[in-house]
Amino acid sequence: MEKIILRAGIVALALALSACARDGVAADNSTQDKDEKAKAEAAIPVEVAQPTRGEMLAMYSGTATLEAEADAEVVAKVGGEVRRILVEEGDRVQAGQILAQLDDRQLRLQAAQTRAARAKAERDFTRQVELHDKGLVSAGAFENLKYDLDNQVAADDIAQLNLSYSTIRAPFAGIVSTRHIKLGQEIAVGVSLFRVTDPTPLKANVFVPERELARLKPGQAASISVDALAGRQFPATVHLVSPVVDAATATFKVTLEVNDPKGDLKPGMFSRVGIVFERRAEALSVPRVALLDTDGSSNVFVVANGKAEQRAIKVGLSNAGRIEVVEGLKGGEQVVIVGQKGLKDGNPVRVVMLERAAPAAIKSGS
Repeated sequence: MEKIILRAGIVALALALSACARDGVAADNSTQDKDEKAKAEAAIPVEVAQPTRGEMLAMYSGTATLEAEADAEVVAKVGGEVRRILVEEGDRVQAGQILAQLDDRQLRLQAAQTRAARAKAERDFTRQVELHDKGLVSAGAFENLKYDLDNQVAADDIAQLNLSYSTIRAPFAGIVSTRHIKLGQEIAVGVSLFRVTDPTPLKANVFVPERELARLKPGQAASISVDALAGRQFPATVHLVSPVVDAATATFKVTLEVNDPKGDLKPGMFSRVGIVFERRAEALSVPRVALLDTDGSSNVFVVANGKAEQRAIKVGLSNAGRIEVVEGLKGGEQVVIVGQKGLKDGNPVRVVMLERAAPAAIKSGS
């Protein structure tokens, strides 16, 4: 009986010890889970992006109004009534083509008078030359006849010129952009009759800050986009770079020549201009927001083994929210773009978002 009681006591003791052991293991596991959870909660949440490679363009961006190389108001050089109008707005004309005809009857009569006076003066002078050669006319009288002839020639030339001005002609090949006159209207000298524009080639004048003067040169590639044509882009070339800086605005003028063989662009359109002054293929870049400037040096944080690691980098071109990394990154890193401001080297971090998309070509501007 005593043996039975002893065995029962031993079994109870073993069960009690086993229960204590289980409770201890459970307690240890619970403590470990809490520690891991605390560590996870202590890790700083960050967003990261991978560096990407693509063409990077160093580009000055600005705005300009498109202008025609040849654009002129055709004004009346003589007065008169508008008798005929031969072109309308939008018509393409050639150089010298007749645009309108003014009443020229009075001018024709004046031209006939001067032509007759000139013919008479020429005949009189011819007769006097024979007499002068024979010594029958004094030198003074002969000189007066020569003066009268020259005067009549000039008067006739002026009359013929004024007569020609009554026929209004295009000064160059182009398009009639504006017609100011109406049939039967009495025109005075100096009144604008038409506006003729040659839209090929179109020019765009951009006023660039003086700090860019050394970067821009004739022949550089450029492009323009026009809001009126849904942002379509057209190739252009730097045609002229002014060597003079405007002291009032600290800018200099750059003239672009736009290539538009189909004639979709029109003078007066507002355009956005980009001038490429440097181009790099396969440039490694990261979002600009990742960059930290510390004591004049450029740094980023990368995620390595769950911790933040600060990297010193050398930067190059930048624009459109991205910056070129010349040294310091290889391209496979996860660069912190959100949450890096309060990080320190070695801080545990937790990636909550990875940004992968990046443009194939990055345009860098002023």
